[in-house]
Amino acid sequence: MAAPHRNGWRARQDKWLNRANARLSGLSHTARRFVSQPEPRAIGDVARGRQFVAGNVLYAGHLVELGAQSPWNITPPTDAFEDALHSFFWLDDLAALGDAPARKTAQAWTADWAERFGNGTGPGWTPALAGRRLIRLTQHAPLLLRKQTKEGSDALFATLSRQTAFVARRWRAAPPGLPRFEALTGLLYASLSLDGMDRHRAAASAGLDRECAARIDSEGGLPSRNPEELLDVFSLLSWAAAALADCEAKPGPEHQAALERIAPTLRALRHPDGSLARFHGGDAGPEGRLDEVLAASGIRTRPGEGLHMGYGHLSAGRTHVIVDAAPPPMGAVSPDAHASSCAIEVMSGRRPLIVNCGPGRTFGATWHRAGRATPSHSTLCLEGLSSGRLARRGGAELMVDGPRDVPTDRARIRDGHRFEVAHDGYRASHGLIHARTLELTIDGRGLAGEDLLTTLDPADEKRFERVIAGQDLNGIAFTIRFHLHPDARVAADPGGASASIALKSGEVWILRADGFTDLTIEPSAYLQKTRLKPRSAQQVVLSGRAMSYATRVRWSLAKAQQTPDAIRDLAIEAEDDEDHE
Repeated sequence: MAAPHRNGWRARQDKWLNRANARLSGLSHTARRFVSQPEPRAIGDVARGRQFVAGNVLYAGHLVELGAQSPWNITPPTDAFEDALHSFFWLDDLAALGDAPARKTAQAWTADWAERFGNGTGPGWTPALAGRRLIRLTQHAPLLLRKQTKEGSDALFATLSRQTAFVARRWRAAPPGLPRFEALTGLLYASLSLDGMDRHRAAASAGLDRECAARIDSEGGLPSRNPEELLDVFSLLSWAAAALADCEAKPGPEHQAALERIAPTLRALRHPDGSLARFHGGDAGPEGRLDEVLAASGIRTRPGEGLHMGYGHLSAGRTHVIVDAAPPPMGAVSPDAHASSCAIEVMSGRRPLIVNCGPGRTFGATWHRAGRATPSHSTLCLEGLSSGRLARRGGAELMVDGPRDVPTDRARIRDGHRFEVAHDGYRASHGLIHARTLELTIDGRGLAGEDLLTTLDPADEKRFERVIAGQDLNGIAFTIRFHLHPDARVAADPGGASASIALKSGEVWILRADGFTDLTIEPSAYLQKTRLKPRSAQQVVLSGRAMSYATRVRWSLAKAQQTPDAIRDLAIEAEDDEDHE
């Protein structure tokens, strides 16, 4: 039964394609229109473009050396690697390079893909992946059509037609969220760029409008709480709005309202170096992408002092702090949710100081799980246990239990800013609430912290006593971790009550804790999607034991006295790129 159905589908597709090709007026008019357009602003990376020209492909933590062969000849090492290839992300980087070898590589890889997979079969034919391809193929059509033969341009427009038909039929099957935004944006691009495809414009624009209303909350955030995913969605919506403006059209009201809500949220999640806070599966984002899309959007709204997508932020002088101040996303909302409540990231100027380990998915299941655990974040952890529990559901490990109540409070104090946050992730297991208070001085030279473990009612006290009894009355072990960026150098000061942290800018920060805890320096790891392996790093760990209903630990992070307020920190050091993209 499958073959007749498939043949019938193929016949309908071929009929549609023939009709669409006829409306393209022989394709020559559309080809001329594409070639006459200015080259779109590069959104890729020149260095990666050179690597592709050289035959080196690095995706999803795997490096494949192609040599002179086509990328479609290889057996992809992982599904994520294969998806990245079929998404045509490499076109961004080749277009950013833009020279003759880059153009020839882009044209050869595209033509080979169209010959092998352009008939609608094989990997890569999901609505989201097809949407990603349509975006790249239309954005970078000038590169693909430059010095192209008629046969080559005909083949390109034929595959564009077939992919547009596929997305038009199947975009509703894309999972809600980023995949559906990708499918709809690709469909809108094709409808605006190709003659004969304008029939899909209304449906694509209306679909984007509905998705914005359903998926972008009042804070300008996503249910996944992934900052990098929010940047991806904002980029798609901005590109779609710009494409409509080029055709003297406007985005729908919900589309425009979503852009207005997301922009200040992304600014709140932006560190001074232009990177994003790394929480809930998100990385720092491609270099320069955040600032580029914010500037191109034309939206100048600044973030308020409230929460943005569940994150709080403090800023003074050269110091910037971002706090995870909301419950983690539960269940299928996010397969990358982290147990990171109350965790912080701290930047000094454009230098990362206190970080979280980051997303480990590209390094395999073990690193993925480890990166999601509470000990991989700069926060307090009880007995090495995460504040949230993971369980396998439908082939994925999802957050199924964790903090439900995460109250916050923010206030201006006489000499700076105060932010308070707490979570109940350990209440059911230990009877304890974790509360964290952060005070940033008005000049940004000092951050004072307090971590409190406390019971709230008699039921909590009984639960705490039972746990203590099981520990032979030795108390409940806890750690407060401060993961450091790999570029930071740390040394324990004599006496073990403090640690000195030196940044490449020349700044020196001193981390001190009260005498109630032991201060040690331990290995850590910094996980980046663009690396072949985790980077080695260090962490400062405060260890102690909770013996009573209330345990308080005070610590401070302050610039050394000899560190000036203003530092000329403009040089960009060559990065250790032995395993970098």
